[in-house]
Amino acid sequence: MNTLILIPTEIERRWLAEPLASRLGAGDRIELCGFGPVVAAARTAALVAAHRPERVLLVGIAGAYSQSIAIGTAAAFGEVGCYGVGAGVGADFVPAGEMGWLQWPGDEAVGRQASADAEVAEPAPPRAVGDTLPCPAVGTVPVADGLLLTVCAAAASAGDVAHRVRLFPTAVAEDMEGFGVAAACRMAGVPCGIVRGISNRAGDRHVAGWQIGSALSAAAGLARRILEERS
Repeated sequence: MNTLILIPTEIERRWLAEPLASRLGAGDRIELCGFGPVVAAARTAALVAAHRPERVLLVGIAGAYSQSIAIGTAAAFGEVGCYGVGAGVGADFVPAGEMGWLQWPGDEAVGRQASADAEVAEPAPPRAVGDTLPCPAVGTVPVADGLLLTVCAAAASAGDVAHRVRLFPTAVAEDMEGFGVAAACRMAGVPCGIVRGISNRAGDRHVAGWQIGSALSAAAGLARRILEERS
């Protein structure tokens, strides 16, 4: 199974590329996907179209909401959510799903419209995108007991964290690329997995105190385990 490994930033790639290199198969690649959900989604779509991987694995750092995930460790996530697409700001924000909106209705819905217009009988398979998406491509590695929440702006305070957890009660950590990568993969029909090293508590903006090195070392170890499982 050839794998496209995506890393958001050059800083993260400097920590991750070497420890992952020994586990790369002939068809595997390591690429940057960029910072933030919008660029990550666009870059993922382009890379998937160019290289046609059998799965995608996103690896990088994240901030923890829950005390159940220790700083300096890593976790694989079975589900990723999206905070920021909807209506309102701050305490008034309402996610799109609560308003009854899908971010993408799925190929089947679009296919039905195309069928009506062009008298085509069989639409493409559905790949709808809501406020949360599964991340199944982590093999037998245990996944975190909770949701990874992708945000456009990192939490700046404990109040930000509390607000986000109220809206997504199962969220245990936040990142800035996971949902964009997962959405691009879902629309392309490619399984996606996410591994994040926990560098800090979300809301802590004192970057000098983050454990980036140990978090990325842990993430590399977990990603290596996933790469070792070839089907």
